[in-house]
Amino acid sequence: MTMPPDVQSSGEPVIAVEGLTKRFGEKTVVDGFDMTVPKGAIYGFLGPNGSGKTTTIRMMCGLLTPDGGTGTCLGYDILTESEQIKERVGYMTQRFSLYEDLTIRENLDFIARMFRVDNRKQRVDAALDDLGLSDRSHQLAGHLSGGWKQRLALAACLIHDPDLLLLDEPTAGVDPKARREFWDEIRRLSDAGVTVLVSTHYMDEAIQCDFITYIAYGKKLIEGPSNEIAERSGLVTWRVEGRGLAKLEAELSGEPGVEQIARFGTALHISGTDAKALNKAVQTHKRSGLTWSQQPAGLEEVFIHLMSSSRDNFASGA
Repeated sequence: MTMPPDVQSSGEPVIAVEGLTKRFGEKTVVDGFDMTVPKGAIYGFLGPNGSGKTTTIRMMCGLLTPDGGTGTCLGYDILTESEQIKERVGYMTQRFSLYEDLTIRENLDFIARMFRVDNRKQRVDAALDDLGLSDRSHQLAGHLSGGWKQRLALAACLIHDPDLLLLDEPTAGVDPKARREFWDEIRRLSDAGVTVLVSTHYMDEAIQCDFITYIAYGKKLIEGPSNEIAERSGLVTWRVEGRGLAKLEAELSGEPGVEQIARFGTALHISGTDAKALNKAVQTHKRSGLTWSQQPAGLEEVFIHLMSSSRDNFASGA
């Protein structure tokens, strides 16, 4: 068996792929995708449903063979060493994929057997304790709520002490408290040196990430440290509060420089990439009774802006 590369101490990226491409029939689902993920980072992989996130993740961890491109994951070649990659990765799928007619303990024991974990009983006990599952260990997985299923799925991902976690929309369908507890655990794992790649379209989760890549319909649109994404997008935003926002929105719609108008609670956010034209439109419509302020664009505004300018390659006629 090939000895594992010493990615932990080399400083090399945990994931480094170039030109990843995948086609299904005549449709290109992933188109020339590049990504570099540093060790220990929480890396957010953002995009709308159907954008190619899951397909890309599966190619990077050896579950799906790309039609083009090259790369490494944990120092292994994604084309020729997929078995070695899978042994050192924890992959949490969008849908709960464990056995619902087995108990929590039985599920974890089964996964531990698959990965040939040493001291299996002790390791299962530790996994149950780490994620607060001990008191429910004899409960059938199929009887768990969404939040508890999520905890079980994460425990199963961690049972073999992976160096990399791939989390594909892991908090879909769970309540805010369970999401917060999940992210507390992810941050703890990152602090311990585990690298995490998480796909999501929740903006409150995106801000938890150290780095972000936006993907739409198979193409990468923008990437970088999460605190630099808004600036790199070039988007300028005005926030306005007061009465008559619906009327104001109608007036501003279609004005030169106004590329996007979005309602955020009791405020209206007006955005565009041409700051001069946007400011002119704002000055034209300023009136008493409204409070205006310019502010940095948020991740959600950037997300909406990028999606609106992207072409859906699965749309009719595309």
